[in-house]
Amino acid sequence: MSYTDSETLLHHKGVRPTAIRLLILDAIAAMQRPVSLLELEAKLGTVDRSTIFRTVTLFLAHDVLHGFEDGSGSLKYELCDGDDAHTVDDMHTHFFCEACHRTFCMKTTHVPQVALPEGFVQHSINYVVKGLCADCRRRAERRGEDVG
Repeated sequence: MSYTDSETLLHHKGVRPTAIRLLILDAIAAMQRPVSLLELEAKLGTVDRSTIFRTVTLFLAHDVLHGFEDGSGSLKYELCDGDDAHTVDDMHTHFFCEACHRTFCMKTTHVPQVALPEGFVQHSINYVVKGLCADCRRRAERRGEDVG
């Protein structure tokens, strides 16, 4: 994502595009996968941890990013799709590889609808499938391991 695209996105979402916000947004976009704060800190190196946290929190509040738990013990963040507020209908499945510990977006696999009892209101769903990614499955099969 170029700074021009990033600036436009932040303006559209009601966030003032400062240099550090653009840097953080572009770092997340460049990684092209869900990232943890720790991964983001490592990528940005010289940016203060509290600045990254405050910026991610701001991006979450303005639907620039959404966060989810992938079972790895840390929250992961990724860019929201679309122009409007992130809704439950936009949610997609995530896949956590138990071998390499990478998290993948399954954007074409939507989260199943959940029928809630009367009076309950759904705000979000965290739907994570765990197993082996394609690369780790192939490596395991080459070693003769049962992957089933």
